[in-house]
Amino acid sequence: QLQLVESGGGLVQPGGSLRLSCAASRFTLDDYAIGWFRQAPGKEREGVSCISLSGSSTNYADSVKGRFTAFRDNAKNTVYLQMNSLKPEDTAVYYCARNIFSRCGSTWNARTWYNYWGQGTQVTVSS
Repeated sequence: QLQLVESGGGLVQPGGSLRLSCAASRFTLDDYAIGWFRQAPGKEREGVSCISLSGSSTNYADSVKGRFTAFRDNAKNTVYLQMNSLKPEDTAVYYCARNIFSRCGSTWNARTWYNYWGQGTQVTVSS
């Protein structure tokens, strides 16, 4: 069974940093674009970022631009989300997901383009 596994979440103070990882099993990530999404309690799941197959193209939600960076190491079959200057409003469960395409596209944050999802990792930003 194809699997995506997120890790790296935790509790961090405002202004701190975390790096999330998304590892794949039973398929190679480097055939697909990969998205990051998050869901806060009582809110809809929203797109955070998308990174293309090659890693040369990335997209970000306006709320995280300049603070979050997605990158990938295809040799390790892993995609990362570096999160800096974290805010309490970044608190959510973060998910990675496999895009059906190799590129993210202008509607990268639409869940319809993603066919496999990880189980999520909790990120809590609090003092």
